[in-house]
Amino acid sequence: MMNEPLFDHEKLDVYRLSIDYIAYSFSIASGLTGQNRHARDQWIRAAQSIPLNIAEGNGKHSLKDRSRFFDIARGSALECAAIHDVLSVCLAITPDENLIGKSRLRRIVAMLTKLVARNESVSETAETYREGIEHEQEQEQDVR
Repeated sequence: MMNEPLFDHEKLDVYRLSIDYIAYSFSIASGLTGQNRHARDQWIRAAQSIPLNIAEGNGKHSLKDRSRFFDIARGSALECAAIHDVLSVCLAITPDENLIGKSRLRRIVAMLTKLVARNESVSETAETYREGIEHEQEQEQDVR
């Protein structure tokens, strides 16, 4: 477990949860061999990608860049969920291991989704939003 945070990204709950998820997934993945080694290697890479992209994104000054890295981390978490399905159907992990891991991933994905949405909504001005609505209304009139 982590000690006192030294960097800003270490203060993020989603970062700490993703580090905990790596520990969980690695404890299972270390026992996967033979036919499952390729999925194991992909799983470890995807799991490690989550906190790495959170940390890099949190260090960006531009909200657009920050959102992009958080979105990449979210994609890596979704990839891990799919790997859980693959390993489960191949009987490489137990139903309980699958459920526990995917429950942790669901929380990580939800938190990253909120971070991305918050950064994107902050970067839009009210004028941008009005322009988008006016453009949609014009398109609807053209269709009629």
